[in-house]
Amino acid sequence: MAAQLIDGNALARQVRAEVATQVQALKAQGVVPALAVLLVGDDPASQVYVKHKVADCEGVGMRSILERLPASLSQETLLARIRELNVDATVHGILVQLPLPAQIDASQVIATISPAKDVDCFHVASVGALMVGLPGFKPCTPHGCMRMLQSAGVDPRGKHAVVVGRSNIVGKPMAMLLLQASATVTVCHSATPDLAAMTRQADILVAAVGKRNMITADMVKPGAVVIDVGMNRDTAGKLCGDVDFEGVREVAGWITPVPGGVGPMTRAMLLVNTMQAAQASLH
Repeated sequence: MAAQLIDGNALARQVRAEVATQVQALKAQGVVPALAVLLVGDDPASQVYVKHKVADCEGVGMRSILERLPASLSQETLLARIRELNVDATVHGILVQLPLPAQIDASQVIATISPAKDVDCFHVASVGALMVGLPGFKPCTPHGCMRMLQSAGVDPRGKHAVVVGRSNIVGKPMAMLLLQASATVTVCHSATPDLAAMTRQADILVAAVGKRNMITADMVKPGAVVIDVGMNRDTAGKLCGDVDFEGVREVAGWITPVPGGVGPMTRAMLLVNTMQAAQASLH
C-alpha cells in the first residue's frame, strides 16, 4: 500500500486561516502586523520567494513592506537600514532574503536584526533560546515540519527520528524540535559512514541535504514517516526533493511531496512568527 501524503498546501491554507483570524483580533486592538522584507540584488530564485512572501502577508491581512535594494549596496547602508527598522514600532518582523551579494557578510546582517523581530529565527539569541527551550520564534522550516507530523497524527515521543543534514537553517534546529518532542534523535551528514544503516532505523526520517534522490526505497523502514525538505531540479528541470518519491512512497507510511510539501509550510510559519512578534509588541 502506498504511503499517505502529508499535503503541505492544504495544511498551509489552514495555518493561514488561523493567522488571518488572529490578525483581525490584533487590528481590533489597533495593531497591524507588519513584515519588512529586504531584497538585495536580483537573484531570480530570491525574487520568486519574496513575491510569495509578500502575497502571503497580504492574503492574511498583514502589511508587507518590500524594499528592493541594488546589488551594489554597501554593507554599512544595509545595516543602517536594519537598525532603523529595529526601532520602528510599526514593523514587527524583519527578513533579509539570502543569499546576499559578495560584499555583504550575512552573519553581520543576521546579528544586526533585533531578536524581537527575527522572524526567520537566525539570530544567535533566537537559536540559543531554541537550544535551551526558552520561549521565542521557531525556525520556519523545522516548525513547519513539526506541524506536518502533528497533522498526520504522529507523536514523536519515544520514536527514533533520523535527520539527514546538519545545516543551521534546517538540520540542527529540526533535531532540537524533535528532541523537545521527546524523540530519540540521530543526526547524519556527509561524514556518516553507513547512511542507509542509520536511515533504516528511523520511525521519522527528515531529509534536508539538497541532493536529488539521495534517499531511496531501500533506505527506508517500512511504515516510516518521511519528510522531504530538499528543493532540487531533476534532469528535465522539474522541482524535486532529496527523496526518490515514487520508490519511497511504496515503503513509507507517510510522505511529503515536492513541490506542495514542506515549502508552503515554511512560508506559513513565517506568518505565524510575524503574528507572534506583533502580539508580543502589545506587552
